[in-house]
Order: sequence, then structure tokens, then C-alpha cells
Amino acid sequence: MLRTLAPRRRLFLGGVAAVVVVLGAVAGLRACRGGPAVPSGFPDQRRPGSVLLVPGYGGGQGALSVLAARIRHDGRTARVVSLPGDGTGDLAAQAATLDAAVGRELRAGAPSVDVIGYSAGGVVVLLWVADRGGAHLARRVITLGSPLHGARLAAVGSVVAPGACPTACQQLAPGSDLLRRLDGIPLPPALPWLSVWTRNDQTVQPPESARLSGAVNVAVQDVCPEAAVQHGELPTDPLVTGLVLAGLGTAALTAPGPGDCAALRARGGA
Repeated sequence: MLRTLAPRRRLFLGGVAAVVVVLGAVAGLRACRGGPAVPSGFPDQRRPGSVLLVPGYGGGQGALSVLAARIRHDGRTARVVSLPGDGTGDLAAQAATLDAAVGRELRAGAPSVDVIGYSAGGVVVLLWVADRGGAHLARRVITLGSPLHGARLAAVGSVVAPGACPTACQQLAPGSDLLRRLDGIPLPPALPWLSVWTRNDQTVQPPESARLSGAVNVAVQDVCPEAAVQHGELPTDPLVTGLVLAGLGTAALTAPGPGDCAALRARGGA
């Protein structure tokens, strides 16, 4: 066919073909060096950096400190964020505290930041992503037993004993203004998000409140059917720890199955 075209037309098509070949070679080289090109404006998935852990309602750091130590054992920098007050105040103020902590890590030279939110801390992370551009700052997000769509316990508290249900408690009630707003904001597709939860959760009811559209959602019983993990055990359970360590890597996030149970438990218990 090219022989029937005018000389200039043949030259043009030949140039286009050469460009396509070069672009294909560059794409293949990038794939060999660690996957596809990074979307503009988002952290490089191939460069793990610091890990920040956000406590749940009340701000307790005990269980998360255990998880942070395990992450440090794997060679990563990991810090638990200290929430303002007692961790029961406005979740927006807590998201601002997280934003400041992320900024400190990046200014200190961290190539990226991964964020782990436990329980209500996961809602803080979601709020940070929605309101403070967290999708362009976090390389990955992992949430553990987070009431991303609210918890019945908070709803009961806000009705039965409103004086004993601080601002965060009211915001965590299903259907609150804050949660309705977050429900209407889609998860940025360029932000890998792993949500881990347990069907035995008696604190976050329903446990499926931890599910987030666009995230990789994993109930621990889908991996180890006999797992009897409770809400308070999520940050320290070997299976969950194994899921977290795998999620903090550079491979694409995928939902594991029963065939991965033993290996994940072994990794988390090391």
C-alpha cells in the first residue's frame, strides 16, 4: 500500500510509525523498571516512605504503637499521630492534625507517606483525603475496622445521652451531615486504599460500614474463615498485621483469599 502513496505521504507515515515504536519501547522499559508511569500529581507507588498511623475515637495509642513497632521492624519509619485533645473532638480538626503530620514527614525528606487509620481514625483519613488533598500526598491508605458510613453505637449515644456524646461521636452517627457529605465524594482512582475489617466487630455495627467504594475491601474471615478477631484486636492480630505489611509494599493492591491465610499470619507474626 505504501508504494501507491505520494513520497511525502510515505515519509509522514514512516515518521509516525517510528514515533509509535519509540513510545512502545519507553513504555516497556518503564514496565521492566517497576510498573507503569506514575499519574501526574500523585506519589510514586515505587517509593515507599514514612507510615503515619491515626488512632481511633479517644486517641488511644497503645494498640497502634504495637503495629507501628512491627512496621519499623520491616525497615520503615512509622509514627502514631497524636490527636488534639482526647480524640473525641471535631474530626475536621483531627484531619488538620494529620495534614500537619504528613507535611512534616515530607519536609523532612520522606519520599512518600502511607497512612493507616484505625477505627474512627479511618474517617479522619477519609476526611483528610476529601478536604485537604490527601490523595495527592498519600501513596497508600489502609483502614482497619473504620466506620466509614457510621456506627450504630454513636447514633444511640447521640440520642440517649447527647451530653455524653462529644462532637466526634455525633459525627460518627450514620446519616450525620459529615458522613452524608463524604458518601457523595468518590474515592480518587489513583489512590490505592485497603479497607480491612472483621465480621466479629461488636463496636462498629454494622461491620460492613468499613466498606468503601473504589477500595480493596477485605473481611478477615474471607482470608481465614475461622478468624475470631474483635474490633480492639485489629491493630495487633497477626493476620491483620500481615495484610497491613503486604498492603504497604509496592505491588498492586489485591484482595487475598483463603490460600493466603497461613502466609499472611506467618508474616504478621514474625
